[in-house]
Amino acid sequence: MAAASTAPREPVLSGATVVVIGGSAGIGLETARLARAEGAEVILTGRDADRLARAAADLGALRSAAFDATDPAALERFFQDLPGPVDHVLITAGRPYYGLLADMDVERARRSFDEHMWLPINVARLAPGRVRPGGTLIFMGGTGSRRPHPGLTVAAMGTAALPAMTANLALELAPIRVNLIAAGFVDTPLSAELLGDDLDQRREQLRATLPIRRVVGPADVAALAVHLMTNTALTGATYDIDGGQQLLPG
Repeated sequence: MAAASTAPREPVLSGATVVVIGGSAGIGLETARLARAEGAEVILTGRDADRLARAAADLGALRSAAFDATDPAALERFFQDLPGPVDHVLITAGRPYYGLLADMDVERARRSFDEHMWLPINVARLAPGRVRPGGTLIFMGGTGSRRPHPGLTVAAMGTAALPAMTANLALELAPIRVNLIAAGFVDTPLSAELLGDDLDQRREQLRATLPIRRVVGPADVAALAVHLMTNTALTGATYDIDGGQQLLPG
């Protein structure tokens, strides 16, 4: 029987440059960390300059830029200032908006829509010539709003629209690849902020009911994102990662 090879594995992103828009915490930061471990240079953006600086220093990022990515002019300046073509862009910036119509905060709802819909479109507009052919744009969406429920109207708009937008952009931007990650509950600082005192109860509920019997974490999503970057056969599709949450009744 032949002995197993002990040769070290080549990092799958060796020589690549990965941009993470919303890379100072949570899924974005964890994806940047994994990309670095796989040999990539990373460029991080975020709105919170102090938190972004800490993340960039921790990872040894190639560079970082603190700005509001929903500002089209600021986003265009960022892409113009890139040191050269990049290979992959992941967008994790933004937060969901939940609320009944009667109580709607219109400005917060509009900002959420800008983060989840217009930001990906604006990045797509800037990608040709700045993202290498065969590279990827990866958007972040969700699965939770696929089941109608009061208070999910704004979130459901993005949940329904992003897969169709992704498929169309994959054709229009080819050979740049475009994919969407649709996540269920992910145990991130944003989830902690949204749930507050209910966080531990939600974790326990998911551990007891999800088919995987554990809570999905940022590292799970990061692994999927890196796979989408490296598997050059994948474009125009939506990839769910929710631990089987959608399989549960109700």
